[in-house]
Amino acid sequence: MADVGVREARAEDAQALADALTRNRAHMRRTEPYRAERYYTAEAQAERLADGGRRWFAVDGERIVGAAILSGIVLGPFRSASLGYWVDGELLGRGVASLLVAEVIRASRDELGLHRIEACTLLDNHASQRVLAKAGFERIGTAPRYLHIAGEWRDHHLFQRILHDQAPPLA
Repeated sequence: MADVGVREARAEDAQALADALTRNRAHMRRTEPYRAERYYTAEAQAERLADGGRRWFAVDGERIVGAAILSGIVLGPFRSASLGYWVDGELLGRGVASLLVAEVIRASRDELGLHRIEACTLLDNHASQRVLAKAGFERIGTAPRYLHIAGEWRDHHLFQRILHDQAPPLA
């Protein structure tokens, strides 16, 4: 993993992201929703990159080997967002997810001023649960039939990480 770094996503990453998702399609099938064929195109990924979420990529040179996204970013008194991430099937267990999550935590606290981040995992995704625990997330519950994954509504464990307890800026 010595060559893997983390950087924010850029609009011009659409083709490299489509390539990474296509390369990892079989690997992620068990933990992802069913996707239309268009999802695996540069055009669809360009639309996703412009959807208002914040994204970071794990990169090996110009090759994308993992991604993290903060979606549903809410400011005001809530100051929270949802975290999702994936890692290239060839790099599992090599610290890439931990690297991504650490950068998201730093940016969420220091750049976005968020108070908390939430994440969820399938009940049997023990590797992801270990990544979250290592990053200071705590399990806060289990949601029945939470997301439609791999063709069925699946239960998920819910996690959160409180980043700080400072008051939000006054509006």
